[in-house]
Amino acid sequence: MTQGTILVADDDAAIRTVLNQALSRAGYTVRLTSNAATLWRWVAEGEGDLVVTDIVMPDENAFELLPRIKRVRPDLPVIVMSAQNTFMTAIKASERGAYDYLPKPFDLKELIATIGRALSEPHGRVSAGQEQEEAIPLVGRSAAMQDIYRVLARLMQTDLTVTIFGESGTGKELVARALHDYGKRRKGPFVAVNMAAIPRELIESELFGHERGAFTGAQHRSAGRFEQADGGTLFLDEIGDMPMDAQTRLLRVLQQGEYTTVGGRTPIRTDVRIVAATNKDLKNLIRQGLFREDLFFRLNVVPIRLPPLRERTDDIPDLVRHFLAEAEREGLPAKTIENEALEALKRHRWPGNVRELENLVRRLTALYPQETIAADLVRQELEPTGEMEETTRIPEEEGLADCVARHMANLFNEFGDALPPPGLYHRVLREIEVPLIGAALGATNGNQIRAAELLGVNRNTLRKKIRDLQILVVRGPR
Repeated sequence: MTQGTILVADDDAAIRTVLNQALSRAGYTVRLTSNAATLWRWVAEGEGDLVVTDIVMPDENAFELLPRIKRVRPDLPVIVMSAQNTFMTAIKASERGAYDYLPKPFDLKELIATIGRALSEPHGRVSAGQEQEEAIPLVGRSAAMQDIYRVLARLMQTDLTVTIFGESGTGKELVARALHDYGKRRKGPFVAVNMAAIPRELIESELFGHERGAFTGAQHRSAGRFEQADGGTLFLDEIGDMPMDAQTRLLRVLQQGEYTTVGGRTPIRTDVRIVAATNKDLKNLIRQGLFREDLFFRLNVVPIRLPPLRERTDDIPDLVRHFLAEAEREGLPAKTIENEALEALKRHRWPGNVRELENLVRRLTALYPQETIAADLVRQELEPTGEMEETTRIPEEEGLADCVARHMANLFNEFGDALPPPGLYHRVLREIEVPLIGAALGATNGNQIRAAELLGVNRNTLRKKIRDLQILVVRGPR
């Protein structure tokens, strides 16, 4: 007894043969065609339980055929395949009602598993998306990026809370904007706020707003970011830098869908989608007592990990061409790049990730007259970083001052020609004070008097630091 009939449309005879053999062995009846016209005739006549189709066929693009299939047979699952493996391909497949999108080359086991899920799940899932202008907010065809595209396509028509994890410069805000710009909240505002760029004492006012007279200098009512983002998306960048008090208030919003302004008493209902991002290990911050575990679980409904550029170097040629085209649109000279130069770029370690690559491409475009970017020019620009082949090894004798200097150099490099956000002094001090005080408390088993002596500070000063920095004091067994 067969498990169902699969209609396969692909103009590549070799792919049709492979699919026929694999699906037949899996127990399905298979009908094969090389064109969209025959596939449409079969669908219109009521044949088949599921469709597997390539997007580009000789007579018609599957994206044009999909809406017609959904109109006449809305319960028929359609799985699309494509060698044009871009973010927009995944989005278009989702918008037109495809059950799933698989990039070519595809894994047969994954395809068969997807077919099994499609045939066992309730059907009638039709996307509410509308046609989007062709654009490429995310670039890359690597396997890692394909997984991200597929996850994003499935999230577009939901309001699920998403947390994006990734090193600085990997494009976390681009992903957040893509979720908004191609989702059902696209007509609402997209509001981004960086927790690390706001003084700690002002974060609650920044997020939730304040009433007149709520604190010294509050001469009038001010709307917070939640109010500004109502009906849209609120992007909370560097969520790991949020103070404990603000974390508690954010948790209430996520639990109850309402908040109060600083100095206010009347609860305000909110309608926002939360997308958070961090370059820190939140679970480690939880262990240090710097991040609420219950808030982590509320934010981490759908985690997305963005790979660093060193893990997807195959995407570098596409990224370089994209940045060259952007630079040309902005009025910089048109450039091409040699294949040997691309190979040199692929060997670099990219500590600043995609942002570092973008800055390099703009520099090469703006500062050099050559129409073609050669490998020697790329090596000339990269060699001063000392990271052409291997990650620089930190000398064993390196002291704290050296570590801080290296950290600051990397920080300024991340921002290129721009400067980091205000508040750098207090941000760096906090990054040093938290582990220093934590180590002292750990060494003294949580005894604050002994820890103060060890640090050489007044015990009241230490207590204030522990309170202000939200450091968890853990005492071991006596």
